[in-house]
Amino acid sequence: MTATRWGPGRSVAVPAIAPPSSVACLRSLGRRGIRTIALSEEESTPAFRSNYCEESVVVPSPYENLEAYRDALLSIAMRPDVATIVPVRDVDVYVLARDRSAFAEHVTTPWPDLETLTRAQDRVELFDTAQRVGVPVPETRLLEDGGDWEGEWIVKSRYCVLADEYVDCPSDRIVDPPTTKYLRPGVRPDVEALRAEMGHVPLVQEYVPTPDEYGFFAVYDHGEALATFQHRQRRGYSYAGGPSAFRESVRIPALEEAGRAVLDAIDWHGVAMVEFLRDEDGEFKLMEVNPRFWSSLPFSVQTGADFPYYYWLMAHDSPELIDHEYEAGMAGHLLRGELLYLRSILFEDIEIVDRPDFSDALVDVARSLYEHPRFDYLRTDDLGPFVRDMLNAYDAFKAPERSAGAGRKGTRRTAAKRLLERTSHSLVGRLRQ
Repeated sequence: MTATRWGPGRSVAVPAIAPPSSVACLRSLGRRGIRTIALSEEESTPAFRSNYCEESVVVPSPYENLEAYRDALLSIAMRPDVATIVPVRDVDVYVLARDRSAFAEHVTTPWPDLETLTRAQDRVELFDTAQRVGVPVPETRLLEDGGDWEGEWIVKSRYCVLADEYVDCPSDRIVDPPTTKYLRPGVRPDVEALRAEMGHVPLVQEYVPTPDEYGFFAVYDHGEALATFQHRQRRGYSYAGGPSAFRESVRIPALEEAGRAVLDAIDWHGVAMVEFLRDEDGEFKLMEVNPRFWSSLPFSVQTGADFPYYYWLMAHDSPELIDHEYEAGMAGHLLRGELLYLRSILFEDIEIVDRPDFSDALVDVARSLYEHPRFDYLRTDDLGPFVRDMLNAYDAFKAPERSAGAGRKGTRRTAAKRLLERTSHSLVGRLRQ
């Protein structure tokens, strides 16, 4: 299939962000002859270095001025060659959904309207819907509702983004909510301080003590599933979880049933990831819905689930051309994520999550890299994004050290260096066991 089917010079606009989902879209569509346009507020974004990026455009940051970002997207949409826009961040899908009618005058809109999006981005509404259709969720309440503080609890944002449709803030402002907070067991938190830090009334949720995190991924056409995919996360950016650093494709009927039940119930339209934890009883508990392309998208494509192309086909009213199949049992990595995972073991201290032994973790990472040499950014025919991502990761690591000085950070670096030296001596021998 080439771009000639869709007409001469048909293009797709892809916001270019640090996670590799943007590059996955460029590679998937670019190799089919579809012209790609990458948009970013950062000239150092890895996507700009891809061989499959035919045009790069610098746009305003949505986090500095949301309306200026929206205007830039709309200006791109008005170009006669542009067929559609791909949402890779929560802020992207929020802007596209909120102003869907304006974009629909110029491009096809394979994303939800704001009412449908809210069912996914407001977790109170999402969890209520899930329970109504029989999908289990962890015990969850609003922070201001009080309740028992015994046991293990986390505090997380109610919304995927903090914007004026959800919270009290100016229309030109949007914020990614703070990361999840892990509470000390049996200790009542400072509710007002947490509310101020989170920027709204967040959720208190039961902590599910399991390493078994799963993702259900899908593209939907007005409530109808066109293609689905599943993976199990083996490691995240942190030993407590987070975005995927190492994952394995799976095919589990109960996970398929739970994921479809959630997206069916909210009458979904577009792409989405549904995140679950599998508890000790084998039950899948809903954690959240990410209503856009996911950071591990390159791995999905590598298994055969080419969601960027499915999205393009849906945008051209050709879902019947989707030929979907994927291979279960494959595994792949984001190298930067693996480094962050190891770094989290050295420097993070999360009281209610058991910290792995660093030496064991290092061996596990090394062994999996050897056994599953499949990577999100690293490709021999398109090295630019990988090199740029590594340089960006190095810059991000050095920046806080420069600002903090040599004190505590220097001590940590010394300790980390000694630990790395100790473990490296035994690494080769242990890998041969």
